[in-house]
Amino acid sequence: MASGALTSDWLPVFQAVPREEFVPDRIWPGIADGTKQSPVVDRGADPDAWRRAVYSDIPLTTQWDDGRHDADGVGNTPSSSNSMPTMVFSMLRDLDVRMGHRVLEIGTGTGWNSALLACRVGNSNVVTIEFDPDVARGARANLARLKLTPTVVEGDGREGWAAGGPYDRVIATCSVIEIPPAWLEQTRPGGVIVAPFGTEYGGEHIVRLVVDDDGAASGKFTRGSAFMRARQQRTARPLLPEYLGGKEWPADGVLSKTSLAPPDTGSWLAQFVIGLGMPGAFWRAERYDGGAYTLWLYSRDTLSWASVDYASGRTEFEVYQSGPRALWDEVVAAWQWWTDHDRPGFERFGLTVTPEGHHIAWLGSPRIRVPRWA
Repeated sequence: MASGALTSDWLPVFQAVPREEFVPDRIWPGIADGTKQSPVVDRGADPDAWRRAVYSDIPLTTQWDDGRHDADGVGNTPSSSNSMPTMVFSMLRDLDVRMGHRVLEIGTGTGWNSALLACRVGNSNVVTIEFDPDVARGARANLARLKLTPTVVEGDGREGWAAGGPYDRVIATCSVIEIPPAWLEQTRPGGVIVAPFGTEYGGEHIVRLVVDDDGAASGKFTRGSAFMRARQQRTARPLLPEYLGGKEWPADGVLSKTSLAPPDTGSWLAQFVIGLGMPGAFWRAERYDGGAYTLWLYSRDTLSWASVDYASGRTEFEVYQSGPRALWDEVVAAWQWWTDHDRPGFERFGLTVTPEGHHIAWLGSPRIRVPRWA
């Protein structure tokens, strides 16, 4: 693999477990750098296009809307996939898995990743958990064709699977906004947890945590990612009327001005850094002609909201804020903190998780915590 993600020690496993054995006949190819999907590619109708997609370094969506979508077009929310090979092998490299390690995988999907792990460490050493029964059945069938028999558990991945532990390695193939305490409890001291960790506000990166003797875990982020959120950690996102209490906008919103342009806060990394300091908040954009838009900010508890009107060429922008949290002020504070530290990249950030599930984000070392503005 040209990216270097597939190292020589993984090459025999890659050759023994062809990706095409774990891809269904109907797929929605994605793109390497982003979250968009193309219309369906059907193996029966166009086998060449299907094979090109399978052997491209792109993610392949295999299910939409928790299985409710069966049309040819894209659905609303992708809910299962076969991940991009570069990401698969990069995360396996982060995992540093060795022969004989006990491994727990969260999110079986099509079964390709668990097949790779089973070939690497042995069938009896791999447990993989899948919440969706239909997806789990498909993975079992895919694994059985290659005579691979890792333990496939249908259940809530947040709870892990204590019966198979303790584990030397835990890997998640779905993103989380909280590392479940059970993952730490079921990992040996010195064991490694690799997971896509995102903020509710936006942005996501792979974190590599090492569990210590006290049951806490700490480590740095290794690369950007854009995985599907674990179903049990999807958060409700109420609409504006629920915040206005029956009044017309701007209701009791307080008007102010800002010189921070909303697009400056919108990159994947900026969203991630802002989100680390703004728990329980999310955004939407209402777009207009000519590139203008309103950035809406909301607190999950429906008590606070803010709006910022953006148009190109301006140096000041109108802001309305309402509720106990001044959400745009929080964004500005988080963005300014990041700027004051020379806008460090994701690789400078790390995460510490306690056995109780508390998350502490830090910059450079655990001694320098990312402030929380809420």
